[in-house]
Amino acid sequence: MTGHQPDLDQPGLRDRAVRAARGETPFDLLLKGGRVADVVTGELRVADVVTGELRDADVGLVGPLIASVHPSGSREDAARSVELGGGIVAPGLIDTHLHIESSMVTPRSYASVVVPQGTTTICWDPHEVGNVGGLDAVRWAVAASRDLPLRILVQAPSCVPSAPGLERAGAVFGPEAMQEMLSWPEIIGVAEVMDMRGVIERSPNMVGIVQAGLDSGKTVFGHARGLADASLQAFVAAGVASDHELTGRDDVLSKLRAGLTLEIRASHPDMAAEAAHAFKALGHVPQTVTLCTDDIFPDDLVGKGGITQILQMLVEHGVDPVAALRCGTLNAARWLGRRDLGLVAPGRRADLVVFDDLVSFRARRVFVSGVEAASDGRLHSPVRDDAVPAPSGTMVLRPVSPSDFLIRADGDRVVLNTVHTPRRTRWATREAAVENGTVVLPEDCILMAVFNRYGIAEPPGLGVLEGWGRWSGAFATTILHDSHNLAVFGRDPELMCAAAHALIAAGGGMAAVQGNGTVETLALPVCGLLSEDAPHVVARRFAALRLASEQVADGLEAPLVKLAIGASLACNPGPHVTDLGITDGMTGQIEPPLAA
Repeated sequence: MTGHQPDLDQPGLRDRAVRAARGETPFDLLLKGGRVADVVTGELRVADVVTGELRDADVGLVGPLIASVHPSGSREDAARSVELGGGIVAPGLIDTHLHIESSMVTPRSYASVVVPQGTTTICWDPHEVGNVGGLDAVRWAVAASRDLPLRILVQAPSCVPSAPGLERAGAVFGPEAMQEMLSWPEIIGVAEVMDMRGVIERSPNMVGIVQAGLDSGKTVFGHARGLADASLQAFVAAGVASDHELTGRDDVLSKLRAGLTLEIRASHPDMAAEAAHAFKALGHVPQTVTLCTDDIFPDDLVGKGGITQILQMLVEHGVDPVAALRCGTLNAARWLGRRDLGLVAPGRRADLVVFDDLVSFRARRVFVSGVEAASDGRLHSPVRDDAVPAPSGTMVLRPVSPSDFLIRADGDRVVLNTVHTPRRTRWATREAAVENGTVVLPEDCILMAVFNRYGIAEPPGLGVLEGWGRWSGAFATTILHDSHNLAVFGRDPELMCAAAHALIAAGGGMAAVQGNGTVETLALPVCGLLSEDAPHVVARRFAALRLASEQVADGLEAPLVKLAIGASLACNPGPHVTDLGITDGMTGQIEPPLAA
């Protein structure tokens, strides 16, 4: 619907809505017998203070507009009526930050999943395809977002690559590229600013990118992982306005105090409890709290839901259901400057979802701009085919060989630089033996090799990882935040080579190779990140790949597929392996696997 939204301010439409609200003309559609969730007052039903009786509410629509919210049964005049049977009428859900690419499907497929769940508006940062295909890929993202039953508000990727000098992507965006993207009417702002060091240390590139956003009058969205005290103050002072990289209760509170709009994300379930603790300490849920999904795998998206999943978790941890709902509707609409969204009230856009309850948040019916788009988990009409071909053919690299997965060294023993622990990484060192000029990895270590897949024919960046369990196979992925080069993990060079070749042949994706040589591949030929197949098909294939990966590595603290794609996140603090070596996003250092 981006660029093709019904205009709510047409004089004729407003005239009709006023007459319908006054009872002078019938509604186009009357939603009867529902209970309105009022995200302004916090009420679920309107109570008569005199008699104590409960009055439910009906909602009258004229075209894409809500014309009236009035006592149940007080009006019957409508071209069409829908009986809601006590369902809870809420505003359509708004996802304030996500990467569709993490669900491994195209926008049309994504819409077919989330609209029946009750999400009617999303903010997409096509950062991942931008890193692979540059401005042409972002243009594709904008075109692919049009004319869907989902309102996709597109952001301009700010960090391509996310950590300049520490990794190499398929493109480089500077201030001029940002200015061009911000000139497109579909672009709502600067997507998450991930190069935190560049912003704080005032690198000319990041200063220019953020300034382009400020000059455009559009929002500058943020990524403030691990920032606190003076660094946090400096980051916000630079003009960055939001953050979803929250790590705990104290982090939530400090970033609220810094004035950032928070995007509590479903992809990190532990944050629901931490956020709930923070809100309890404050005694309320601030109006600068919104909800997002950020990164959700396809099987989780289909099976568990998007924004409804974080709503369920917040309520489970004691947040008032209407307050939680407010975060995903009115707070989000205000944050995005969308006065037409976020509220069941006259004059607003008729983006509405009818829930069974505010515990499961199961959507019975979903209305988008006054048209019933879905019910009982299914779209009413198939989404249109893509008019623009999806970008593919992005695996531009030579065949690899087992020798690429060896660390050469002299002598009998060496000291290795290692990346200790998979998630909150830290620098460490280990001694290792050398046999026939090759390092013998310690039993509790694996090798990570990152090949540039954009035509730079150089040896891979190598790093030794500690705390990744016991391995009996290999794993490879081209979903690798954020430059999406080809990463291969394992101990056996032959198996690692097989995993790499499986993805080169598939055009990208993920591959798990068992110790006996059996290969399970998830082919993602669109930018090496996405499939054009149906969501349930991609979800099933990903579930099979996830299961196969569990046979490769034993004893990991989180799923291998999740740990692997973050192992190269060079913009974050701590060591991460990229195509250039072992890097650190906050110090800027690049180290080889052998310690000096």
